[in-house]
Amino acid sequence: MKYYSTNNKDNLVDFKTAVLTGMPDDYGLYMMARQDIPHVSQDELIAMREMNYAEIAFLILHKFLKNEIPEADLKNILDDAYCEKIIPTRIQKLDERIHIMWLSAGPTYSFKDYAARFLGRVLNYFLTQEKLKRTVVVATSGDTGGAVASALHNLDNVNNIVFFPRESISPEQRRQMTTLRNNVYAFAVNGDFDVCQALAKHLLDDKEFAQNIFGDRERITSANSISLARLLPQIVYPFFAYSRMAENMEKIIPNIPSGNFGDMMGTVIAREMGLPIQRIICAVNENKEFPEFLATGKYRVEKSIHSPSSAMIVSHPSNLARLIDFYGGHIYDERDAQSKKIIRAGIINRMPDMGAMRDDLFSVSINNPDHYLGIKEVYDQYQTIIEPHGAVGWRALAAYDAAHPEDQKFKQVIYETADPGKFPDEVERAISVRPEIPPNIQAQSNLAERIYTIDAPSDNTESGLKLSATQIQEAKQKIGELKF
Repeated sequence: MKYYSTNNKDNLVDFKTAVLTGMPDDYGLYMMARQDIPHVSQDELIAMREMNYAEIAFLILHKFLKNEIPEADLKNILDDAYCEKIIPTRIQKLDERIHIMWLSAGPTYSFKDYAARFLGRVLNYFLTQEKLKRTVVVATSGDTGGAVASALHNLDNVNNIVFFPRESISPEQRRQMTTLRNNVYAFAVNGDFDVCQALAKHLLDDKEFAQNIFGDRERITSANSISLARLLPQIVYPFFAYSRMAENMEKIIPNIPSGNFGDMMGTVIAREMGLPIQRIICAVNENKEFPEFLATGKYRVEKSIHSPSSAMIVSHPSNLARLIDFYGGHIYDERDAQSKKIIRAGIINRMPDMGAMRDDLFSVSINNPDHYLGIKEVYDQYQTIIEPHGAVGWRALAAYDAAHPEDQKFKQVIYETADPGKFPDEVERAISVRPEIPPNIQAQSNLAERIYTIDAPSDNTESGLKLSATQIQEAKQKIGELKF
């Protein structure tokens, strides 16, 4: 299978190249052609009922990677990445219709562990083959940074630089990056997630900087959901849920709390592979650019809005480029010719098939007070504690039922993306009960932190904070001073 840039479909590469480079030189994202997406059979869907998570992951991912990673090697990678003693996956049945898929029991108690563990092992596999080194640059709105840092920590061929918004992640999320040390370098950025993401993308594209600092134009790669190696494993989630929920090949409705849209895009691909899905719920917080686009056909990037679901404070999701491409459209960010900085984000110069997108997807914005209401409702009705991101999914369920009452016959699964113990203050505010803090987080609370900073201010524009030239300069200077 070949993958192209969403900005240039003639720019074809294999999976290894996509993993090692992170993103194309033209600022697009690597994507597969819709007609090339492999299919699962009904027999394979039935067989998944007797498989564990790693086995289901192999069945799905082998279809994409069979010509690049030998079968035995891929099985070893997935058995290691998804060892049930390290990262168990559980489906909780709340009632006959509503289920929760807990993707939150891995090393950093976040769903990001699934994709990060696969990416880390695949990246190291290719680097060992090629006798190469890579510096992985990642931006995080909360959970990605800790998951990627954990997955890459102490790998021989990899260094990891993480950019996080200094004011909008929890102390528990921060310590999952800042206490690891060794080959993990965590930078607190004076800005929001979109600024962090723009900085990561800028460094990914600056081949001259990589050459000057590392002597290798391709040294810098990505582990954000812009990475193809993060996208592919996210296709597995809904297949696992289906294997544990569905009977008689019935359709299900995945309900996905969404920030940078990686989970949602993976689920869209799973549907295209043949997974019986009635419709996909894309639930966002008060950063409501996508539901407004779906409703109006007009996409406008606004200033990001703070929310209890901190990992979803994303006003311009990267994976929207893949989604719009999937439905036949094209979106890009306009950049300054000299500095390469984004000067206008989210320009759609070819509209996707809006009718098909509206048929397949339902999106709703959940306001901040409803986060707490969602946590309380689930606790009162089912004696189950969820956290703010899962609460966005829960509240979206009511909105979906109101819009599509005919679909209440279908089972629905909410992706619960984090352990409630990562957000103890928010949970306690909602239900006056403080959740248990997970063991690894308790241990990290007593460890010394190592934090680098990008102190230069972002550019404050009408459409929100933007990456500034002084931030780029400061980041390059401080990365150049690191001793890899």
